[in-house]
Amino acid sequence: MRSFMTADTPPAETPMQKALRLKQASLDARPKAPRGGKFQRQQANRAASGDSRPWGSR
Repeated sequence: MRSFMTADTPPAETPMQKALRLKQASLDARPKAPRGGKFQRQQANRAASGDSRPWGSR
């Protein structure tokens, strides 16, 4: 007997795979940051993480 597959249920999904799929779906549903324009330029102009340590620049 074949089990018919719907678009909602992937075949033979383990509980870990189901949890990961649901987590990814919830992350994808979150609002995204604006792309392009002034916001992206501001993000690009921020200091790199290593630049905040003046003692490391010698």
